[in-house]
Amino acid sequence: MSKSNIVIGLDIGTTKVCVVVAEKDDVGKLNVLGKGRANSEGLQRATVVNINKTVDAISKAVADAERESSIRIKGVNVGISGAHVHCIYSNSEISVNQTGIVNESDVRRFLEKAKTNIRYLDIDHEIIHVIPQEFIVDDQDGVLDPIGMAGTTMRGSAYIVVGLRTKIRNIKQCIEKAGLEVSAMTFEPVASGLAVMKESEKKSGVVVIDIGGGTTEVAIYIDGAIRYSEVIKVAANDVTHDVAYGVKALNDVAEDVKIRYGCAWSKVLEQDEEILIDGIEGRPRKSFPRSSLTVIIEARMMEIFELVRDIIKRSGYYDYLNAGAIITGGGALLPGTGELAREILGLDVRTGYPEGVSGGIKESVNNPMYATVMGLVAHSLQNNLYQDYGQVTPETPRPEPRAVAPTPEVSSAQGAEQSSDSPQAGKKLVDRLKKFWDQL
Repeated sequence: MSKSNIVIGLDIGTTKVCVVVAEKDDVGKLNVLGKGRANSEGLQRATVVNINKTVDAISKAVADAERESSIRIKGVNVGISGAHVHCIYSNSEISVNQTGIVNESDVRRFLEKAKTNIRYLDIDHEIIHVIPQEFIVDDQDGVLDPIGMAGTTMRGSAYIVVGLRTKIRNIKQCIEKAGLEVSAMTFEPVASGLAVMKESEKKSGVVVIDIGGGTTEVAIYIDGAIRYSEVIKVAANDVTHDVAYGVKALNDVAEDVKIRYGCAWSKVLEQDEEILIDGIEGRPRKSFPRSSLTVIIEARMMEIFELVRDIIKRSGYYDYLNAGAIITGGGALLPGTGELAREILGLDVRTGYPEGVSGGIKESVNNPMYATVMGLVAHSLQNNLYQDYGQVTPETPRPEPRAVAPTPEVSSAQGAEQSSDSPQAGKKLVDRLKKFWDQL
């Protein structure tokens, strides 16, 4: 094993598992050496519900990334999200070391004290990581990086990310059973923001909206630091389920129809057409108007952005978002998504693609669906989380994942109970769908 500038990110999502192996190039950008992707069936709403399926997906994605990069993967920076994760503000104050110049040790002490100042952190939760917001060195406020500044005291605030121990433990178990080590855990909204934001947007005030398969993550940045975040349990999979119900098709067919013919906003649909949809279990194909498909998708996407708008308003930062919104994640790819978001949020909107990537296989990750995993490797690079690594050769295949006792599947009753947590049955959505049902 040799030490280098290799960084590795692992995104365990509701619909896919992604792994990226990258290194820092001569100008500090990310050079992607390899990536792997596998379908994920072991999670619901970013929470592990089947250990074996999750381990299998991680192993497949890692094997692909190793094959492409020729790097043996060991430690990973894994993203973590879900409704169980929340953030706590904490203030901290320390005396600067005897030299009177703030150094890295002072910053570490500042963050440690911020952790100890948290109140009401029960035994069911644990700290995932601590994000400094701003520092005040003596009377100089608004400092984002205090290292090298002269002063006697340093105070400020930190954003502390906490989550349920059991759900974090399940993620760690899956990674370890796949033969890997957890070198770091990063809150996914932080990773997505790091991947798609430009520095000017981060300073001006921007909200990053990552529409994944099972959850939609919202993170608000003001004056260069994260100020608020929240996770919504409504996302792209809900759109697929609505389509499956509306066109009476299997979920896989509905997902394909959504990707090929879907549009998020009826006002940008250029022309209507009849779509041919495969029947269930050998039944004949049937036709369906594309305009009706758009109405179904639009209803759910409107709901997502209305929930996001409510979060932004509740945060108190709506009027400070001078740079508007960035939408990213696989759910941002449908035509009309940006226009619909702009209409509902009342903000300037752009689609976020991974920034700061150079050379290598750059084009293979130039997609919003890779925003989180690219943010994870960027976060590793930013925090010097380099990995020991070895070379993959035909003589050293990856070990098979360790067998584990079967994890019970979530029953249909449980699934129904979970889906009822979202506003799916809400009056707004029903009213919008009436427009579609009337066309049948």
